[in-house]
Amino acid sequence: MSHDLPSMMQSAGRLEKDLLGEARVPLEAYYGIQTQRACSNFDLSGVHLHHFPELVNALAMVKSACAKANHRLGLLDDQRCIAIEKAAALIIRGEHHEQFVVDMIQGGAGTSTNMNANEVIANIGLEVLGYDKGEYRHLHPNNDVNMSQSTNDAYPTAVRLSILLKHGDLVRSLASLRDAFAAKADEFSDIIKMGRTQLQDAVPMTLGQEFQSFATTLGEDIERIAGLSELLKEINLGGTAIGTGINTDPEYARLAVGYLSEVSGFEFKRASDLVEASSDMGAFVLFSSMLKRLAVKLSKISNDLRMLSMGPRCGLNEINLPAQQPGSSIMPGKINPVIPEAVNQVAYQVVGNDLAVTMAAEAGQLQLNAMEPLIAYNVLESIRMLKQSMDMLKNRCVRGITANRDRCQELVDSSIGIVTAVVPYIGYENASRIAKEALSSGRGVLDLIRDEQLMSEAQLEALLSPTNMIAPQKRRAS
Repeated sequence: MSHDLPSMMQSAGRLEKDLLGEARVPLEAYYGIQTQRACSNFDLSGVHLHHFPELVNALAMVKSACAKANHRLGLLDDQRCIAIEKAAALIIRGEHHEQFVVDMIQGGAGTSTNMNANEVIANIGLEVLGYDKGEYRHLHPNNDVNMSQSTNDAYPTAVRLSILLKHGDLVRSLASLRDAFAAKADEFSDIIKMGRTQLQDAVPMTLGQEFQSFATTLGEDIERIAGLSELLKEINLGGTAIGTGINTDPEYARLAVGYLSEVSGFEFKRASDLVEASSDMGAFVLFSSMLKRLAVKLSKISNDLRMLSMGPRCGLNEINLPAQQPGSSIMPGKINPVIPEAVNQVAYQVVGNDLAVTMAAEAGQLQLNAMEPLIAYNVLESIRMLKQSMDMLKNRCVRGITANRDRCQELVDSSIGIVTAVVPYIGYENASRIAKEALSSGRGVLDLIRDEQLMSEAQLEALLSPTNMIAPQKRRAS
């Protein structure tokens, strides 16, 4: 048979058949012939479904909910329904995940993923019923496990659910990193330093204010990511092939969505337009864009940490990052900021993932988007990498940061930027002249002001107090 799998695959195992012919599947495998064909066809990323446990669990939850709905409608008998539910429960508990072997990137709009789930659940269910794997006349992957479903509604629903299942861990890691920066902000609240704009001296601030800005910008994204997750709770389950609901009972979609809410713990709702929902990837685009925004923020913060710690003798050296490993194979004693550097690289990958999601969403045609496997892979991978990078940054960097108080004060005292603080007292023209003279002569701004008696010592003392330099102050009209 020209369509059969290679002969080496037919030498041992149980014989199964599909549209293209017959082939043997390993006796110990819970997956079947369609999964095996997909493994032969799609050896692309090397990342298989079980790499994302939440996706495997989500597939099982969808199959369990659909079985309940079909049973409620009298379409699936007690025995088959119980077998599917028990098989799904085992998977949700973490068993048999290694049987989900299809590559995350695949042709067919996710059909291979759906069939991997259908076959594994069917064969586990057969064992629950006391039969051997492959005895599909007792529990069939398509007729029973996939009853009232299409890949085109079961798979997108499972992908949305998998993101929701991972979402909580992402938010918790983000909140924990924010809190770590906030704790450092408190610790550094009385350390005066120079702020900088365009890499030039600007005006004084505290190191605590700088670290609080990191905490604040990350905190903003917690609520936004949570809000966008609500978009993923609108699903097309019950729409089957293109959203018309062909091959389903009129009550099926309502029941299936309700049971999925019970099984998963998330309050799902059926999309108002199932045809539109079957082809539109807008929710994924928005969510991926939010992940990109977070990645950009993390990368900017990492850049700042690297710059503030550069040196230690010939750079800013305002803070010390905890040493994690020797930094050079040739330069003894060199320690590199490896943790922020790794976060930068994760951020660049997430930005690239977002572009892939954007292109895949645009590539949808007519009533379906066949590129959804790429969307699923990239969104789930971005979540995984962001979570792990934030945990790493918190535990191996932020918590161990120390401040060089004297160095911060030294840079404030020697900075031309402090001249900005005297503008309200001596005027912009005088301040510009003093700044120019300080730069050309190498003398300090305060010394020049004293020489010209432009301000009294009392005024200078009040001006240079930390509270007056880092926050608005009331002034009397001159």
